[in-house]
Amino acid sequence: MHPETHHPALQVRAATPADLEPIAALHTAARAAYLRARVPDAPFDTSAEHARWWDAWSRVLHRDGAPSLCAIRRGAVVGAASYRRGADPRNAVELHQLHVDPAHWGTGVGRALHAACLDAWRTAGFSRAVLDVLWHNHRARAFYARLGWRPDPDRRPAPDASHLTLTLALPGRDGRPAPAGP
Repeated sequence: MHPETHHPALQVRAATPADLEPIAALHTAARAAYLRARVPDAPFDTSAEHARWWDAWSRVLHRDGAPSLCAIRRGAVVGAASYRRGADPRNAVELHQLHVDPAHWGTGVGRALHAACLDAWRTAGFSRAVLDVLWHNHRARAFYARLGWRPDPDRRPAPDASHLTLTLALPGRDGRPAPAGP
């Protein structure tokens, strides 16, 4: 069971297949907004892009081992996150997706989703989290940096890389480092 996070008019809960359409829509809108900063005239919010993210989230919401959360404000899905056990043998979890509807950027939705993920990861005993972020998505990179994420020294990007791998140490609930193994 995923923890619920409450904030004035904001709730974070486990996502369900019933949340698929609004999650796909907000993912498409968020992706279009941050990609438009790099390529202003590209059509990133087309019906084909929406269908692409609808299919991707459909697989996530129906697959075991990929817990997903959604943020609800005034009855509407305004953010979503998904994570999975990482391929890293050092007891890592991978934040696979975290998206907020652009109309709700800067309102605490991303921080609430992140906090719920952290709580779930600590409860599961993970000692480290990783994520990949688009190199040119400066807004996301700044968001993660404020939350303590740092470039992974073991996964340096190639000179022409489009992504940057970030990592976050996950202390246990008592503030001490989590055990190194599962």
